[in-house]
Amino acid sequence: MARGPLSIVILAAGQGKRMKSDLPKVLQPLAGRPLLGHVLDTAESLAPESIIVVYGHGGERVREAMRTRAVQWCLQAEQLGTGHAVMQAIPQVPDEHTVLILYGDVPLLRKQTLLDLLGRTGPQAISVLTVRLADPYRYGRIVRGPDGNVARIVEQKDATREEQALHEGNTGVIAAPARELKRWLSALTNNNAQGEYYLTDIAAAAVRDGWAVVPCVAPNEAEVLGVNDKVQLSQVEAARRLRCSQDLMLAGATLADPARTDVRGEVEIGRDVQIDCNVILEGKVRLGNRVRIGPNCLLREVTLGDDTIVQANCLLERSDVGAGCVIGPFARLRPGAVLADGVHVGNFVEVKNTRVGKDSKVNHLTYLGDAELGAGVNVGAGTVTCNYDGVNKSRTTIGDGAFIGSGSMLVAPVSIGAHATIGAGSTITRDAPPDRLTLERSRQTTIEGWSRPAKKPR
Repeated sequence: MARGPLSIVILAAGQGKRMKSDLPKVLQPLAGRPLLGHVLDTAESLAPESIIVVYGHGGERVREAMRTRAVQWCLQAEQLGTGHAVMQAIPQVPDEHTVLILYGDVPLLRKQTLLDLLGRTGPQAISVLTVRLADPYRYGRIVRGPDGNVARIVEQKDATREEQALHEGNTGVIAAPARELKRWLSALTNNNAQGEYYLTDIAAAAVRDGWAVVPCVAPNEAEVLGVNDKVQLSQVEAARRLRCSQDLMLAGATLADPARTDVRGEVEIGRDVQIDCNVILEGKVRLGNRVRIGPNCLLREVTLGDDTIVQANCLLERSDVGAGCVIGPFARLRPGAVLADGVHVGNFVEVKNTRVGKDSKVNHLTYLGDAELGAGVNVGAGTVTCNYDGVNKSRTTIGDGAFIGSGSMLVAPVSIGAHATIGAGSTITRDAPPDRLTLERSRQTTIEGWSRPAKKPR
């Protein structure tokens, strides 16, 4: 059906008392981001002319949290029902637009479902999103007419016993022409069990005016889940987690346990990727072909090249890792870590703002910060780049093929030449020349006749 330009109204004024939280309901976190943020992402994907957010409880916090989003704001000072909320926003919508009503606490709706809904809206037809429910309790019921269209929508508290037995529920998501929606809203009353202005009452008003109210059945219940308490928040979190895991598997990844893989961003994968249990992927993550991620790892804004292995219990943030690398277990890549192909970063190693050259190895108990390592470097256990003097950060440069002995302190700014060797236990404060052994050690002394202090008997 043909329809006009699109405006989207998102109802986000609810207080969410059942959350038992000081945080406004639409700012409760889902996959690390506010519920409303997920709804806005979906709304923006439809390329509307405008998005209007109706806010109320905790309004300034909501506006501040979404300050970077291109939305119009509309205050609902009193919460008098969904119809009343739309009444506040509708004057901002031109008559020739189609209006899509969404909810700030229903975060899992897919773009394709909404396109399907909008496709049923046009001249003499509005559309409502419905859902088939095993347990419809608390949902408004869809009462269909002989033609299969919606005759009316009845809220749970106002439904008869026969209507309560219906299993098609109302999601509250509606698409309608703005001019007619304004007229129907202006005629709403609050003569019902809740004493509120129900948006759902416009369905019966449309039918009375000879309009078709066309149902669009959601693909599954999970997609239209709303969030009113922490239990429902956890249910939505689980549903989203499973959806993302299924998307990964359909793209070719092997997941040890889909319920324990948590995608909190955009993930791009190559072929034959393997992901073990309790892995969290945040932000934009790219995994090359045959990448393997061990259990209990967090990857945030990371790129991993082909055939790279991340072993158990690693944290990788804003890092770029080449092909054929081995990381961990118990390794940390902090922002700015760049590993070339074939690098090994082992257990209890931390790398920050550092480039590590091809085939270099940093296998044990080491900190590399603000450093540049060439190719084929071997860094021994317990090495530290001393890069921070309390005010300034300085760089350490290590040339190709250098060998850094265990327990070395490299006090930046300092340069280690190509193929240089640093003796174990050295504190290097001056540049070390290439192709030479450099070491610094204090004289070892044994004190004769010394004994360890002993505690006095009680």
